[in-house]
Amino acid sequence: MNLTLWIAAGLLAAVALTGGITKTFVPREKLAAVHGGGWTADVGAGFVKTLGVLEILAAAGLILPAALGIAPVLVPVTAVCWILLMVGAAITHGRRGEPMHVLLNMIYLALAAFLAWGRLGIQPFTG
Repeated sequence: MNLTLWIAAGLLAAVALTGGITKTFVPREKLAAVHGGGWTADVGAGFVKTLGVLEILAAAGLILPAALGIAPVLVPVTAVCWILLMVGAAITHGRRGEPMHVLLNMIYLALAAFLAWGRLGIQPFTG
């Protein structure tokens, strides 16, 4: 189970890092032109960049606390925060009529819920 939870954390961290770097460093106008990125045209550039930075921090929070042995409880806490982010993303894509993106958000949400459940309950990190 420990390996499965590490894989889930790694997958979520890769998704978060990719999305975070994209939102932080790619101009909003380019993001808006990409399939699934149209929502960025409806919000300010600062909001998009803030989400990007939060996603980069999430990527770090899903891996580094446990890997370094410093406050590993932050891994499931970060997973819960990711769940909240995915709820917002699913609502946004749902309002825009993008069901495939909603499905993808729900998959990420389920993976984060599995990680939070696993690390808070059945396989917590031990000191």
